[in-house]
Amino acid sequence: MLEVSNLSKTYGKVKAVDQVSFVVPNAQVGILLGPNGAGKSTIIKSIAGLLRYTGEIKIQGIPSRKMEARRMFAYVPEIPAMFDALTVREHIEYIRKAFDSTISDAEVDVLLHRFELDDKQDKLGNELSKGMMQKVSICCALAVKPQVILFDEPMVGLDPRAIKELKETVLELRSFGVTVLISTHMLEMVEELWDVMFVMNHGQIIGSYEKSEVGEKDLDDLFFEMTEGDK
Repeated sequence: MLEVSNLSKTYGKVKAVDQVSFVVPNAQVGILLGPNGAGKSTIIKSIAGLLRYTGEIKIQGIPSRKMEARRMFAYVPEIPAMFDALTVREHIEYIRKAFDSTISDAEVDVLLHRFELDDKQDKLGNELSKGMMQKVSICCALAVKPQVILFDEPMVGLDPRAIKELKETVLELRSFGVTVLISTHMLEMVEELWDVMFVMNHGQIIGSYEKSEVGEKDLDDLFFEMTEGDK
């Protein structure tokens, strides 16, 4: 479970996020939506531990700043960053040791094959394309075997096959009881994935929905109805 309570973040005199609260339960996929400047990135970076903020974030009921919570959490950033001198395989090995992960060599092989990296595992970080870097970032996050995982615009830069694999991976994670939060503006990419949705504008949550409540309503229509109406 991911719990965000009264999260606020100010840059100088500008309040980027104002008293935001939401919960993504176990075994559910949450979607964080909002136009540019809505505050999504600030929330994502706060959850990931990259920003100072006021309020509280809990992972499986544990304050997110505690090491115990960090070991149960994985993050796929919008812009992946690689170590220039580490190979693809070494990136995953680094994560395995850093998080004391129980992932086996055979499971790593499956991950690499699934995202078409098995023949590129000896390539160095500075030799990778943007798409390959994104795939490595996803594999590293999955290597943690997290209980809560955060994806920030994960499908940007991926080829169609990788997008298909990522969607299937998200559904598998949910079936294993993992909590997933996806921040995106690519609504068509997440329509079949989400269970709960949070719409942001002007630093606040302006609407939250469960899929069962929305029924057959088009996700695009719902999003624009909320964000344009909020203006």
